Amino acid sequence: MFLLYLSAVFVLNLDFTVADCNVVSKKDWGGLDPVHVEYLPRPLDLVIIQHTVTSTCSTDDSCATILRNIQNNQMDNLKFWDIGMSFLIGSNGKVYEGSGWLHVGAHTYGYNRKSIAISFIGNYNDDKPTPEALEAAKALIKCGIERGHLKPNTHVVGHRQLIATESPGQRLYTEIRRWPEWLEDVSSIKN
Repeated sequence: MFLLYLSAVFVLNLDFTVADCNVVSKKDWGGLDPVHVEYLPRPLDLVIIQHTVTSTCSTDDSCATILRNIQNNQMDNLKFWDIGMSFLIGSNGKVYEGSGWLHVGAHTYGYNRKSIAISFIGNYNDDKPTPEALEAAKALIKCGIERGHLKPNTHVVGHRQLIATESPGQRLYTEIRRWPEWLEDVSSIKN
């Protein structure tokens, strides 16, 4: 009986780690379960902002379609264990579960085991991030700190600061450089 109770508490806690930050669960967007998981050491102090270089989405249905396409490509063609990003954000201001707070993602070579990645759905060289999407990212980081997934002194960086890429796109990069968690000089965290 005690083991049954302990199992129920564990399952509820896993669901809470998604729901507690207003994240749309992978189940709700029709995502696949990972084929393997590796757990992140928490709390972390690095958030990497990136973009998907896809079309944008402004409804749950359009975002879910893009998310499933990304996950299928990453798992089937790239042989990732799961969708690579920790969280993804639509133009509708909703945050969608990727590999989440608990699992190592596949988003930034050399940084996957010490960071989470928040990926904005769209191409932010061309598109301007919506105020709703920007606020959702800020709220997710704040919630991550409050829930102990992230350290209070968490730093935010653009994907391009760590590897050779245009991500998160010039228009999004300009926005995140104004955030209080922004880390301009990445020399102390660079691999």
